[in-house]
Formats: sequence, structure tokens, C-alpha cells
Amino acid sequence: MYEDLKKIVCDANKELHAHGLAPFTWGNVSQVDRNAGVFAIKPSGVPYDDLTPEKMVIVSLSDGKVVEGDYNPSSDTPTHYILYKEFEELNAVVHTHSVNASAFAQAGRDIPAYGTTHADFSYTAVPCARALTEDEVKSEYELNTGKVIVAHFKDNNLDTQSTPAVLVRSHAPFAFGKNASDAVHNAAVLEIVAEMAMKTESLKQDVTSIDKYLADKHYFRKHGKDAYYGQK
Repeated sequence: MYEDLKKIVCDANKELHAHGLAPFTWGNVSQVDRNAGVFAIKPSGVPYDDLTPEKMVIVSLSDGKVVEGDYNPSSDTPTHYILYKEFEELNAVVHTHSVNASAFAQAGRDIPAYGTTHADFSYTAVPCARALTEDEVKSEYELNTGKVIVAHFKDNNLDTQSTPAVLVRSHAPFAFGKNASDAVHNAAVLEIVAEMAMKTESLKQDVTSIDKYLADKHYFRKHGKDAYYGQK
């Protein structure tokens, strides 16, 4: 069952690796089928070159348990699960440890919107959610990672469409999309804007964010004048 979904997710995981965003097995892609009440995700520890659609794991959206598959799902599955549960508009999730975006996460910093490349991608700075507490790490670490992301978005009036990526402090980035391929694209753009931000700051320490009127021009030109965004 779910053959189309498994192929889509398998192809997206291979694309993630091809972009150089997930060396070794450091990343995963999932996509949800809300009508079927499931999502597909990469199996744990399987090299990208060895992935096939048949190796994808199908997980229930109702309880986060495996409903089909011969492999263990990615260890990050509980994070994907809670994000799908809490963000009804969300269709796909990518997790990577891409170098530049992870550096901002390790520094506990948002990625500022310095230019039009960022504005085309996201209406806001890419936020960095707080670090998990010791208790959160020791108990249901991956699930709590998702809960920390959800809380940050809700507390700051953000949505996953106009802010298509997030960092978790001391950890790494997550990116979102309308489908698995779109989420991989957003993960790739995230890495580019993170690198641009670093280089911009190396050239000018007191650099300021892009002017709002220019950011609006680029964001709404690409996403439409009626594009929903949380921060108004």
C-alpha cells in the first residue's frame, strides 16, 4: 500500500543527499497523506544510495506508530509526527544537519533577513527555538524537540508557510514544504541564506535587516499578494 507516497518520499530523500545537505545518514524527509491518515519517512540508518520505495516506513498520524514497513523509522519520527499533528497546513518536513544553518542553531541565533534572497524564501527571519531542558532530553527527546518548535511558532505568531524553516538551539534545522520535494528545496535555500548571512556579517558587523518595503516586494511577488503570514 501507499506506493505513490513511498516513491515520493524515497526520491526526496535521495534529492536531499544529492544536494549535500545530509552526509552519511544525517537527515530525513517525510510527507503526510492526511486523507489516509499516515505519513511516510526514511528508515533509520539506511544509506541514501541503498534507499528504495519499499524501504520507506509508513507511520500512523493518529498515534505515531508504524503501520507498514520492514525497517525502523528514522529516530526523528516523533518530531515529524508532532509537527504534522499541530500544524494542519503542513504537508512535508525535512531535517538536516547542514553546516551553515546548524552553525546558527549552535550559536542559538535566528538567521536574519539581510537581503532579497532571504525575502523570496521567508517572510521572517528564520527563528531559532530554545534549547531543550535536561528533563526534555532524557524523556521523549525527539517528541519534545517537535513540541519546542510548535511552542515557538505559536508563541511568536508564526506559521509554517511564511516561515518555512526553523532552527533548534544546539541542534540543527528543520524545513517545511507543500510536498517532500518542496521541503527539500526549502532546506537547500535555508543553507544558502545561512551562508549568505554569515558572509554578510563577516564583511559588516553592524549590518541591518532588509528594509520591509523591499522584503514585502519580493515575498509577495513570489507568493502572491494574499499570501498568509503570521506576523503582520
